[in-house]
Amino acid sequence: MSKAHLIERAGAGDLPGLFGLAMTVFGDVPGWSDERVLSVLTSAVVFVAREGRQPVGYIALRRDAANRVVVEQVLVAPCHERRGIGRELLSYAEGFSISEGAPTLRLIVEESNVAARSFYRRRGFVPVGREEFELVLPQYV
Repeated sequence: MSKAHLIERAGAGDLPGLFGLAMTVFGDVPGWSDERVLSVLTSAVVFVAREGRQPVGYIALRRDAANRVVVEQVLVAPCHERRGIGRELLSYAEGFSISEGAPTLRLIVEESNVAARSFYRRRGFVPVGREEFELVLPQYV
């Protein structure tokens, strides 16, 4: 059983650390864009997972025109993978989305990322497009 991590809304002071974490994980991936990552980190609702004071992952969310919550970015530091941090971040995003009254939580997963697609399916997400997955959320009045 993995330990729970502190997950909280990121503040302005977290931006350099989260950008550095993203660069470490994705900086050499084709299509990487400093501008895109910075735009998401400064405009999305971002929740950060910490071990102690150290950020070890984050999830960035935004609303779309259909009032869905969309995962813009999610990542876990390579040396912290397989510890449940991704599950915790996704659960936090689900809870946030439900509290905001969103009908669904949506994300994009590349077709080649078989492990991630399997992970999201196990979490209840269903494919709604070639690379789009969606989780229907409970609605409370």
